[in-house]
Amino acid sequence: MIEFPNVAKGVIRNHYDIVTPFYRLFWGPHIHHGYWTADETPDRAQVQLTEKLASTAEIRRDSTVYDIGCGMGGSSVWMARNLGCQVTGVTLSPVQRFYAAWAATCGGVKPAPKFVRADAESIVFPAESADYLWSVECTEHLFDKGAFFRKAATWLKPGGKFALAAWLAGDDPLSEEQTELATRVCKGMFCPSLGSQDDYVRWFEEAGMQVTYTAYWTREVQRTWEICLERVQRSRIRKLAQVLGANHVLFLDHFQAILDAYRTGAMEYGCFVAEKRA
Repeated sequence: MIEFPNVAKGVIRNHYDIVTPFYRLFWGPHIHHGYWTADETPDRAQVQLTEKLASTAEIRRDSTVYDIGCGMGGSSVWMARNLGCQVTGVTLSPVQRFYAAWAATCGGVKPAPKFVRADAESIVFPAESADYLWSVECTEHLFDKGAFFRKAATWLKPGGKFALAAWLAGDDPLSEEQTELATRVCKGMFCPSLGSQDDYVRWFEEAGMQVTYTAYWTREVQRTWEICLERVQRSRIRKLAQVLGANHVLFLDHFQAILDAYRTGAMEYGCFVAEKRA
């Protein structure tokens, strides 16, 4: 596991509060990576990642789903609209919660997703109340990942599933250069740590869940950062980031670092599906 303990939770929340409108303009309603198989548009690739994860997890219609780290609600809205799921989205940012609720209401999404502003590491849901847990690019920002998985497992019904996509530290052993690169990403992207694939499998299993699917989607998603770099270079967003504060410049300046980390194996993009043991 790669660790960068100097990240503060308040910095993570402040970052998303300020830049959420710009994420929406810069990248779209799904602020996670895109998944490419050919020459799809970025918008289509982002939806495709959601479709791919939902299909892999075999999410059934009309299920109860908790979307942990829902961002602007893209996945929550997709599951409600396309699968009729009753979705509760959780985000640390009140700005993201407002935007997600507004987008779902304006889009007439039925059944209407519910969005709450809460810390994923402290929120409480009733025991055995969810058919599925869903988390895309959130657990990177958690401080005690093992404790989160142990608590999250209690929310699932027996046989329920956890579908997760995350930025991962590359497979051991990492060279000194790879470790330094992954640590730079943690600093620039406000991640207190990056677990490896083995770390996530262990956290799932220690929480009483059996991992039924693991895969690296790195090659399919890394084009995300190539496009982001192009858009930064073509736009004036860096000048805006300078006005907003040093942390936002730091974030933009590490787009190349994460792309390099993917290309060198310092990082991977991982997908997991785990099932709660009966």
